[in-house]
Amino acid sequence: MTEHTDVAPGDKNERSARRSILVYLVGLAAATGLTIASFAVADGYGGIWSEGVPVALMALAVGQMGVHLVFFLHVTTGPDNTNNVLALAFGTLIVGLVMVGSLWIMAHVNHQNMSTAAMARMQR
Repeated sequence: MTEHTDVAPGDKNERSARRSILVYLVGLAAATGLTIASFAVADGYGGIWSEGVPVALMALAVGQMGVHLVFFLHVTTGPDNTNNVLALAFGTLIVGLVMVGSLWIMAHVNHQNMSTAAMARMQR
């Protein structure tokens, strides 16, 4: 009976060098696609409602982390990779905290700033 183990793409259990190179190329294509999509969303070409841009960027950032962890760092959900899965969860938490915290601070600063008309009235 064969033992089923969780093997990441390009892991050492795969024998073919051609297959390993193909896995890295697929990872490169996915990472490049996510990067281009992030820039498109940030520039307004993504066809996304302006209020949803931060959420889309967070989702693309988490996807980018997942691509790097699976295709380049060969993270699996096997018992020997528990720390790696926890690192992914922690990274996701940090990305979420940074994005939400930045948006919260920017909204608060925007609310506290005076409008241009109010500043013009003060200078008279």
